[in-house]
Amino acid sequence: MVKIDNIELGDFPILLAPMEDVSDPPFRKVCHDNGADLMFTEFISSEGLIRNAAKSVSKLDIFEYERPIGIQIFGSEISSMREAVGIAEKADPDLIDINYGCPVKKVACKGAGAGILLDLPKMIKMTDEIVKSTAVPVTVKTRLGWDEKTKFIVDVAERLQDVGIQAITVHGRTRVQMYKGDADWTLIGEIKNNPRMKIPVFGNGDVDSPQKAFELRKTYGVDGMMIGRAAIGYPWIFNEIKHYLSTGQLMPPPTLKESLHVMEQHLNLSIKWKGMRLGILEMRRHYKNYLKGIPNMKPYRSKLVTSDSYGEIIQVIDDLQERTRLTGYDHIEQHGG
Repeated sequence: MVKIDNIELGDFPILLAPMEDVSDPPFRKVCHDNGADLMFTEFISSEGLIRNAAKSVSKLDIFEYERPIGIQIFGSEISSMREAVGIAEKADPDLIDINYGCPVKKVACKGAGAGILLDLPKMIKMTDEIVKSTAVPVTVKTRLGWDEKTKFIVDVAERLQDVGIQAITVHGRTRVQMYKGDADWTLIGEIKNNPRMKIPVFGNGDVDSPQKAFELRKTYGVDGMMIGRAAIGYPWIFNEIKHYLSTGQLMPPPTLKESLHVMEQHLNLSIKWKGMRLGILEMRRHYKNYLKGIPNMKPYRSKLVTSDSYGEIIQVIDDLQERTRLTGYDHIEQHGG
């Protein structure tokens, strides 16, 4: 049983990664329903929380059905991070997660996210201060290093454990790599196999199929995995991975009818949480993957990503359901490989 503090997560938990503009409550709901064992909010700016910025505060919304769930924060100033944790605590999360991995320029080049990998003493001090400031378990998500010359993550993970974090997730790329090239799990495996490490070690990067998850688990022995981009528009990946790891068999992929049902549910949740206009707009990034593997989807997808009308979008979904009924075609290709 993998545990973070007193939170039991099962024998090999599959986590949903925090993704900006993706990991909102509607998306988390459909992922939780399809097997995600632990989820996190979108990353939240510590400065935004302190200033009571509406966008940052709205990201604190968590719901009972999502538990266990962590609130992820980022920032470059230790005092601000400590204060932000105090604000985040009031939302009653199960965990506080520190983002030391975001590679985007506007974050990393200001010394936050992966930017702190250029100042490891500050990274350790910030973590120490945060752990001491809260009774909520603290975890960390980070990368291998800033670049090829600064991949000190095996030592860094040990030092973070020493100041009190309860789990660590490592993305198998440097900041310089961004999301390019293949994720390298070698150092993630070294962290897990370090005899001094006692906390759970989760791997992240390029987990896009049950078969890939099986190979990475067998090779590197991690305690669990975090899924990010592969879950967008395909929340079934969590249960598919868990089923394959426990049985060695692939689950049948969702039927088109099932996919359309979850897609419509996701749309309705998005509208309920964000309002009609924004809810429709922000669903557009998900449609491509919901319809992936189905032939002749271009005209339908085009309507979905351009329409501002809820009625028109529901009509497209109904048309697809009718097409399924008339043709008998209700099959989606398995994602990943």
